[in-house]
Amino acid sequence: MAQWTFLTNHAHVLMCVSDNPNVRIRDVAAQVGITERAAQRIVSELEEAGYLEREREGRRNSYRLNPAMPLRHPLDSDHRIGELLATFAHHNPAESPDPAD
Repeated sequence: MAQWTFLTNHAHVLMCVSDNPNVRIRDVAAQVGITERAAQRIVSELEEAGYLEREREGRRNSYRLNPAMPLRHPLDSDHRIGELLATFAHHNPAESPDPAD
């Protein structure tokens, strides 16, 4: 039985970059479960489409996302990637406000 997910590899790569703007491609690939070549191709596609910017810092890259960019599928195009990333953001419970306050 083939495995499938609700989110694409492109969305998973965006989430990795959102969690750590200085993430290495090899770490993105490992987290997403794809090859380094596939991760590099996805980052390039996202960059070409304006969803992220890549800046070289010494031997490493740093990424900056454009949260105002729309999702690409016509059914989702009235939503922005910032909304998607906010939904799946990894929050530190120590940093979350106390609901009792």
